[in-house]
Amino acid sequence: MRASSPAGDVLEDVRTDEATGTADAWATVVWNDPVNLMSYVSYVFQSYFGYGEAKAHALMLQVHQEGRAVVSSGGREKVEVDVQAMHGFGLWATMQRGSE
Repeated sequence: MRASSPAGDVLEDVRTDEATGTADAWATVVWNDPVNLMSYVSYVFQSYFGYGEAKAHALMLQVHQEGRAVVSSGGREKVEVDVQAMHGFGLWATMQRGSE
């Protein structure tokens, strides 16, 4: 549904899941790259997302073995911040609609 503000600006289309009533979910996807060490990728997941060592290691292995992993999800703005943070750490990351 599109709406206009009182100034006539078109506002962003936000749809909700009828079952949960929540806005569309977005996901941060980190991609495998030939540059970063696996230990560094685990460190980034622990330091930025606050994941424990085991979860960070499992996500890093998923990135390494499968080529990608969903490392966070939430609203669009949160995921945009997470993607930018991953870029700041030198990781290849994108965002996608949905949590997987």
